[in-house]
Amino acid sequence: MIERENPLDKEIFKIIAEVAKEEQQRIFVIGGFVRDYFLQRPSNDIDIVVEGNGIAIAKKIAKKTGTKKVSIYKNFGTAMLRCNDIDLEFVGARKESYDRNSRKPVVENGTLEDDQNRRDFTINALALSLNEENFGMLIDPFGGIQDLHDKIIRTPLNPDTTFSDDPLRMIRAIRFATQLQFKIDNMVFEAICNNKHRLKIVPMERITYELNKILKSSQPSTGFKLLDRAGILSLILPQLTDLKGVNSVEGKQHKDNFLHTLEVVDNISKTSTSIWLRWAALLHDIAKYITKRYNTEHGWTFHGHEYVGSKMIPSIFARLRLPMNEKMKYVQKLVLLHLRPIALSPEEVTDSAVRRLLFDAGDDIDDLMLLCEADITSKNEQTQKRHLANFNLVRTKLKEIEGKDKIRNFQPPISGELIMNTYGLHPCREVGIIKNAIKDAILDGIIRNNYDEAFDFMQKKAEELNLTDKK
Repeated sequence: MIERENPLDKEIFKIIAEVAKEEQQRIFVIGGFVRDYFLQRPSNDIDIVVEGNGIAIAKKIAKKTGTKKVSIYKNFGTAMLRCNDIDLEFVGARKESYDRNSRKPVVENGTLEDDQNRRDFTINALALSLNEENFGMLIDPFGGIQDLHDKIIRTPLNPDTTFSDDPLRMIRAIRFATQLQFKIDNMVFEAICNNKHRLKIVPMERITYELNKILKSSQPSTGFKLLDRAGILSLILPQLTDLKGVNSVEGKQHKDNFLHTLEVVDNISKTSTSIWLRWAALLHDIAKYITKRYNTEHGWTFHGHEYVGSKMIPSIFARLRLPMNEKMKYVQKLVLLHLRPIALSPEEVTDSAVRRLLFDAGDDIDDLMLLCEADITSKNEQTQKRHLANFNLVRTKLKEIEGKDKIRNFQPPISGELIMNTYGLHPCREVGIIKNAIKDAILDGIIRNNYDEAFDFMQKKAEELNLTDKK
């Protein structure tokens, strides 16, 4: 870390300081903005703590800055406003006490010291004064600056108390360690292990929010390995920990699919920021534990794990309170299809196979190829080169076929309605047979993707089915 411009040079801080003086209220910047300044990380989210009424101060700041909208959350005693692309949240200084069966605290008015005591980690308890007598002074009662230098996660108070009071902080500790590439203090990590059972009082939505933050980091494997070491991952996503370990029979063994999965997630994180592609990477081999078999001829097999895995996605998403919409279907599709490009060796890359892959993947074909490339975790350099060369060939074929046949998301040029009108049919089995035959003929390259050739093919298929043109 090196010296930079004063973090309080922003005009908004001068305005808040004026209000602090006018209202004779002690006001401070606290938390993530201060931490990120010293870490040289950009931040436009600013938390302001007031020794008094934070909502009233927010309204006065809004009036001075000409900000029309102030969002007030009376239940939490907070107010938020946006000024010059900066998000400000105001809250009165608080001290908290907890009931053992809830992570919702009993809140009382307090001082800055009380407010810093209730913070989750020392690096998030840093505060800067916005008061005339000591404007800009750093208030660091727990050695947060030293912890930033040492790259370590510690709690202001006893970690057992911190985590028992609000168990979500255990996953937040792992999330911050992952995002910032910090270590977790030994005593803090021991407290996480000892208090993991308390997570049962935390809503799954809040846990998944932190999981998404871990997945969005540059190296998500760090967080998932820490969650596993702490015994938390088996409580949240037991299907993932089921993948751990290596079995050996007759000298033949398979790779550790848990470690392989985390390596794939790290690989995909280098090429894509999509959270849903990262979820697909995390879950792409999720059914290998279920489908694992050994036979003397082939050794270890995981036949059908892509199909079984895709069927597992809805229940996993539902349990984690992830969206049960097109995002879930996207992850499900990529899990189902992730072996398809791998199966296309250079000798087998036929136009038909590529057309079918394009048809099934649709607009997600590029993400599917990224996932397949990330799935190459072999330590053998020649094997890696061979697979990557294969995928380059598949990509070239995909472009050629798409440019020629327009297969991606195509709708067959002959509709069911046209078939019914032509042959005087009601919805029936024969209509489906003809439609599927036309689709397959296009995908197999028997006919091109146009109306005239599709219509002629329809007539031939109808003759096979003894259907008569009624027109």
